[in-house]
Amino acid sequence: MDNEGSNRVTGFNVFPIFVDIALMVLTGYLSFFLRFGEFVIPSYYHLLIVSASLIAGFAFICGNKYPRTGSPYRYIFNYFLFRVLLAFGIFMMLLVFLKVTEKYSRLWLGYWMSLALFSLFAVHAGYYKVIALMQARGRMLSEVLIIYTTTEGRNTLTNMALSGYHICREVDLSNDQSDTASLPALVDSYNASEVWISMPFSNCSSIDKITYGLRHSLVNIRFIPQLDAVKLLKHRISYLGSQYAIDLTYTPLDDFNRGVKRLEDLLLATIIGVAIIPVCIAVAIAIKLTSKGPVLFKQKRHGMGGEKIKVYKFRSMEVHSEVRGVLTQAEADDPRIPPLGHFLRRTSLDELPQFFNVIQGRMSIVGPRPHALVHNEYYKDLVQSYMWRHKVKPGITGWAQVNGYRGRTDTLGKMRKRVEHDLWYINHWSLLLDLKIILKSCYKGFFHPNAY
Repeated sequence: MDNEGSNRVTGFNVFPIFVDIALMVLTGYLSFFLRFGEFVIPSYYHLLIVSASLIAGFAFICGNKYPRTGSPYRYIFNYFLFRVLLAFGIFMMLLVFLKVTEKYSRLWLGYWMSLALFSLFAVHAGYYKVIALMQARGRMLSEVLIIYTTTEGRNTLTNMALSGYHICREVDLSNDQSDTASLPALVDSYNASEVWISMPFSNCSSIDKITYGLRHSLVNIRFIPQLDAVKLLKHRISYLGSQYAIDLTYTPLDDFNRGVKRLEDLLLATIIGVAIIPVCIAVAIAIKLTSKGPVLFKQKRHGMGGEKIKVYKFRSMEVHSEVRGVLTQAEADDPRIPPLGHFLRRTSLDELPQFFNVIQGRMSIVGPRPHALVHNEYYKDLVQSYMWRHKVKPGITGWAQVNGYRGRTDTLGKMRKRVEHDLWYINHWSLLLDLKIILKSCYKGFFHPNAY
């Protein structure tokens, strides 16, 4: 349940976790009664119910944060659907490994998963509904005086007022940031219980003046930095020891989710890798019969963390040499590309060996496409936050590619749009988004007009 957004992996509110674990335990016993019609439960069922409930609690903890108050019901349902399936999936794999699956009723497990999911959804959705009703009737409102220096700061603070606060007065310090003497009188006259301040990092020196001006007031003072002005990745509040920290470059692919994505890559790449072996053999034979040179083209690219990795592709060009430090991008009617090469590039068949890069752990199936080293050196000073693409593993396909930003990047604008889509993907990663991109790539990847 939401508690002002503080229930995160670091510094979250533990109370909702205990409530949800209790719900898991209760629905486990209720499901046993629905299945067997009695409450005389064998000891090994007790063990399973408690263990699976604790695993579910762990899944909720690793979920970064609970849905916020006001989240759509569909989002709340999907949130718990994924985590319940994850928890039961982990536990059922343990049962298979321990060879004790025959002891437990599959129908009971089905009842339990269904009851747990709908109970969690109902409790959280009902809680948020109650909060919304109390806010609408003015029972949770606190008077807040807001202070800002930019339009973005004002928008940040007024949007936060939707969480059950009432803005009694706005103070714009954009013209005169030293005009803080009147703040105590404003706080008293409007009976404000809180003062919110939102400014860019460049104006943080004004905070000392504001807090000094309010030194005799007992009002709560909160600083909300304008993080939207920082063109990096997502942001979150975490702990470093006993200190708060603002993580300016946090992504959903940090920590636990990185392992989830690696598992996804291993499973899918292994299945796809086995399935494409006949196609790879056919392509390799065709390349050998139609041109001289190696079947595979190997090139150094930047991987996660900027590490140099070796990326495999089927060779689609005639063997040639280029000036050191210069890379000529392929273009339409490029004389270096034979007819077979054009076919491989347009259908993306030249990318198939990269599934073995994924199995090796150098790449991911979905992620920002790896650019040539010389391109990274050229664009990193021209496109803001360009190198943040390397916070994750490069991918065979990506959000930019399925949205049309594939192939030759012959203008700075095209590269900016590609980087913008890559950073959006990193900020909004989920398993469902990966599957969506993979499915889109299956029908958008063939005969793409931008692939020469």
